[in-house]
Amino acid sequence: MFTRAAILSAAVTAVAAVHPERLTQIEKISNLTNLWTAGINARFANHPVGASAILCGVNGDHKAAVQARIASGDYVEFVPQDSAMVLPDDFDSATHFSNCSKIIDDIRDQSMCGCCWAFAGAEAASDRMCIATGGKIQVPISAQDVCFCANPNGCDGGMIDTPWDFIKSKGGVSGGQYKGSGPFGSQCSDFTLPHCHHHGPVGKDPYPAEGAPGCEAQKSAKCPKKCEASFSGSFADDKYKFAGKVTAASGEKKIQQLIMESGPVETAFTVYSDFENYAGGIYHHVTGQAAGGHAVKFVGWGVDGGVNYWKVANSWNPYWGEKGYFRIKRGNNEGGIENQVTASPTGAKWTKSA
Repeated sequence: MFTRAAILSAAVTAVAAVHPERLTQIEKISNLTNLWTAGINARFANHPVGASAILCGVNGDHKAAVQARIASGDYVEFVPQDSAMVLPDDFDSATHFSNCSKIIDDIRDQSMCGCCWAFAGAEAASDRMCIATGGKIQVPISAQDVCFCANPNGCDGGMIDTPWDFIKSKGGVSGGQYKGSGPFGSQCSDFTLPHCHHHGPVGKDPYPAEGAPGCEAQKSAKCPKKCEASFSGSFADDKYKFAGKVTAASGEKKIQQLIMESGPVETAFTVYSDFENYAGGIYHHVTGQAAGGHAVKFVGWGVDGGVNYWKVANSWNPYWGEKGYFRIKRGNNEGGIENQVTASPTGAKWTKSA
């Protein structure tokens, strides 16, 4: 079994030049916590800490934005159908809603584009649509459609309320991963930006690092108006939408109740520079300044060694972190991740254009 020191030593040897500031930070993380492992990432190795700032795609204060929508009456605060529900120590949406596990476990890749806000929303909406329909509608809602049609900023960032407004009012078409990769193959509007290796150690990731040839910085694509040539349906007839007001929840218990009742939700948190080095374990901020906001998908929670954590799906491909997921401390609002979440309403009626 390799020690943390051995992993760090091997990683440093594998990377030609490591910025001294970054190396110092990783060593500091290793000395200050045993809950998560930090490692060298080729993308940021020769850059000072905080280099991920340009990739953080949540613009502004997501808590304030969602609270404003609640105050205006556009959104509603979540009220559980069963306020006395017993919350288990461990819960995983893919296991609990097993007929929708394929869509829930679909880890996507946002490329070198600040489109996390669209990915997290499209992914959670896809999951909740499947769950609400008892597994009858199990297709990925297109991040391409949401990112480049719901918000003119596209790769330059957005907010966690935007995907839900767009899907509810306009409907989102189906969309698979880059060039039809991923478990659902090619759909109406697949993501057109290439797979990339993201933050953290390379491991078995076959994709080029952000900024390297094959994964250069991306400009926002045009809002799609038609389906892929290989797709048999039409763009206008492939719109999935839901009825009812968008639901918001904050705080550990309410978020748990919402997930347990009707599936994964979208949230956001502050990314600190130490998160750039995450390789596995239960993340908590150890050192470094804030780099920006990042949107992700809550899928469940658990306890490991007496430490409560959230299980979170990222959009940095399935080779990143813990098979595309990361765990983060639960109950202490780590990085503001428990401030507000957004979701379609429980039991929402989902329809497809005909």
